[in-house]
Amino acid sequence: MNRVDKEERIQRIRIGLTGLAFVFLLVLLGTAISRSSNDAPPTAEQNEMFANQEPNEPLAEIGAAPGTGTSTNQADDQSNQAKDQ
Repeated sequence: MNRVDKEERIQRIRIGLTGLAFVFLLVLLGTAISRSSNDAPPTAEQNEMFANQEPNEPLAEIGAAPGTGTSTNQADDQSNQAKDQ
């Protein structure tokens, strides 16, 4: 393989990689523009509605994870006190 063929092959690889990078940046830019047009800022009513909702903790409701309820904690404390006496 002579020097001219090697240089031509390297040039083709550079052009191909540059083209791939350009396409990648073009798709990235298009995605960013299309997503920004779909997202509308929430209104004050929506913010208030989401702030007033109770948190959805299905695992805590079935007792598989610690929840914020105090009734189970009080029952546990009473049973522990009865055991200590």
